[in-house]
Amino acid sequence: MKKNLSYMDSVHRDGRIWGIVIGCIILLFPAILMAIFETLPDGKILIKGLIATAPMYWAVGIIEIFTFTPMLGAGGTYLSFITGNISNLKLPCAIDAMEKAGVKASDEKGEVISTISIAVSSIVTTIIIIIGVICIVPLTPILESPVLEPAFNMILPALFGGLAVVFISKNLKLSIAPVLIMLVLFIFVPFLDASTVGIMVPVGVIITVITARILYKKGII
Repeated sequence: MKKNLSYMDSVHRDGRIWGIVIGCIILLFPAILMAIFETLPDGKILIKGLIATAPMYWAVGIIEIFTFTPMLGAGGTYLSFITGNISNLKLPCAIDAMEKAGVKASDEKGEVISTISIAVSSIVTTIIIIIGVICIVPLTPILESPVLEPAFNMILPALFGGLAVVFISKNLKLSIAPVLIMLVLFIFVPFLDASTVGIMVPVGVIITVITARILYKKGII
């Protein structure tokens, strides 16, 4: 007799299956190119490139698992890692949805809402990309207009700024140190820019956890 899986068991089962499937699909693309052009990558160049880039991505990938899972829940983590664009899109969508519903990712309701919000954001993103591909040629002169350029440059800051106001207002004492530290880092460390956000999000989380621990021990929060 087949045993009925619990919701969380089914989430882990399906998440692992789809993670493996997507991994195979990603590796299938270069394999197909090699088969079409009947060639293999230069081993020395490949190893040199991996040594230069892979350790950073491995480190970020491991850190993001421990950082995002408590914030997104298991289902949301599997789905967001499969669909990508976590810190810029999936994480804000999931946090905002759970905030409005008054739930946390650590309980089953939060799990469901986080997963649904990430799924919906993925569908909406795909639809917008399709529309963008169709309309990109006629809209290019408008989108590249000097009048609109400043607005497009501020989309992500506006998105995270809106979320920050909500969470900072609820945890004002806790937010002061992490915000100041991250501002100092991004202002005075030259190589930190928009391309390093994926690395600095886990760093910010670690700083916040340490700050919370210190403030809790001192009875401030």
